[in-house]
Amino acid sequence: MALNRRKFLKKSAVTGAGVALAGAAAAPAAEAATPGHGHGHGHGHRPQRYSLTVMGTTDLHGHVFNWDYFKDAEYTDGAGNAQGLARISTLVNQVREEKGRRNTLLLDAGDTIQGTPLSYYYAKVDPITAKGGPVHPMAQAMNAIGYDAVALGNHEFNYGIETLRKFEQQCRFPLLGANALDAKTQRPAFTPYVMKTFHVPGAAPVKVAVLGLTNPGIAIWDKAYVQGKLTFPGLEEQAAKWVPKLRSMGADVVIVSAHSGTSGQSSYGDQLPYVEDAAANVARLVPGIDAILVGHAHLEIPELKVVNEKSGKTVVLSEPLCFAERLTLFDIELVFSRGRWEVESVAASLRNSNSVPDDPKITRLLKAEHKKVVQYVNQVVGQATQTLTTVDARYKDAPIIDLITKVQEDVVKAALAGTQYAALPVIAQASPFSRTSQISAGDVTIRDLSSLYVYDNTLVAKLMTGAQVREYLEYSAGYYVQTAAGAPVDVEKLTNAGGRPDYNYDYVSGLAYDIDVAQPAGARIRNLTFKGAALDDAQQFVLAVNNYRANGGGAFPHVAAAKELWSESTEIRTRIAEWATAKGVLDPKDFASVDWKLTRDGTPVF
Repeated sequence: MALNRRKFLKKSAVTGAGVALAGAAAAPAAEAATPGHGHGHGHGHRPQRYSLTVMGTTDLHGHVFNWDYFKDAEYTDGAGNAQGLARISTLVNQVREEKGRRNTLLLDAGDTIQGTPLSYYYAKVDPITAKGGPVHPMAQAMNAIGYDAVALGNHEFNYGIETLRKFEQQCRFPLLGANALDAKTQRPAFTPYVMKTFHVPGAAPVKVAVLGLTNPGIAIWDKAYVQGKLTFPGLEEQAAKWVPKLRSMGADVVIVSAHSGTSGQSSYGDQLPYVEDAAANVARLVPGIDAILVGHAHLEIPELKVVNEKSGKTVVLSEPLCFAERLTLFDIELVFSRGRWEVESVAASLRNSNSVPDDPKITRLLKAEHKKVVQYVNQVVGQATQTLTTVDARYKDAPIIDLITKVQEDVVKAALAGTQYAALPVIAQASPFSRTSQISAGDVTIRDLSSLYVYDNTLVAKLMTGAQVREYLEYSAGYYVQTAAGAPVDVEKLTNAGGRPDYNYDYVSGLAYDIDVAQPAGARIRNLTFKGAALDDAQQFVLAVNNYRANGGGAFPHVAAAKELWSESTEIRTRIAEWATAKGVLDPKDFASVDWKLTRDGTPVF
């Protein structure tokens, strides 16, 4: 899927810094705006004021409708949330009505085109890259709603650069990424920023700059697509370069749309010198920013105030909940003093998508696409002999996860047949991604199999030694909270030690082992055997592993640096569907095995 380099570089050069400057400066100006909230002008004693509202979404992940394609029903959760751009459209219309459309901006902080069967379908099944192909539903919806600019997220790169460039062409707004650079020229490969002008009757116009920053982790997570083509330096250093430029170009307000959380933490291990969740650091270290729309972390942060260390000024950050469940509002008050506009105050708040109905305009626009995808995911591909569920897969070896490892083992064995590695034993990793996934006895659909593997990960084969596999398992076992032998076990408190997510806990198939949770992390793997004998540290294995883990996601030891024997671009979930279709019957006897169990001082926990 990656573009040939010449074609790509030509494009990069076109959107390089020089052109982007001119392009952004000439961005369409907003219509004339009225002074905010009825403050008059022309009275010498009363300063002129202007009120601007910047709206923001993030981590939409392909959610156009309040629909769960995996359950084939309206989306619901215990908190009563609603999802989808159709709801956001209604909220945006309300805000524009309240504030005056000419006094508003609408931004997004990235992760737009991956995450639902809807977005997958138009990347892979009926791809937007095909000659005369469709317009991506996310482009259609966001164009119709009238987004002004969208930052690049890391998941934008999951389908390769060609798909991303096609999506970019289809959008009537720029995709911003000041720190997505052309690897050869080190110039921006995407538009770095936009400058919008708001006209105030009887006063100087207000100039608003929006700088887009993305996540350096793209270099790890989508290495196969971006290596040698794009580089992704840190957010702080790029903001420090761009913000003064924007101020010198006359920006009265500087907003950053950052696909990066606020925690200051990273899951890169020692793979990158950057912080993954750097938004608060940017606010603290780079003077001249008024507000930051935060993304990537899938958290809800109505308003976070960070004091800049150099200027002493307060920067306001906000992160709306993912999947179009919330809309952030930055209400910015400006006052005209000493011949220029100054930001007097910024206040952030959230609006909830569950408070409004879908916008019928968006529903009508994408009804046909939605229907097509519903039909696609409901195709029956086989029969299950019994119900398989992930409900206790976090702490018990569940057959449904063994299905994933079995498919991965089979695909890698077939791929390595006839090579010098064909005789090596293949083991596989998989994580309990979902706590609610279920394949019911009876008909099995693409929907059932997709809900089991929710990410668009692909498969990689890595060469590992027994000693490395042991350390890998030991690291994985750090997911459990240390629990003394006599203490009661509450399964809700047993996992996610140190905030580690379920997707960073791995099963490894083909080995047998105990995890002693009474021991401290790092000393938990017991009775580790291969084919009934104690594991030989020098034995070589082929680890079938997803690309996120293979590239260093989750910072598991050894795997990123291990020799890569093979990789492919077909999604693991597609491989699972193919495997199930070929078998026709999903019977645990074909894939299930109890490889591991939790113990305390040698006694099983369950």
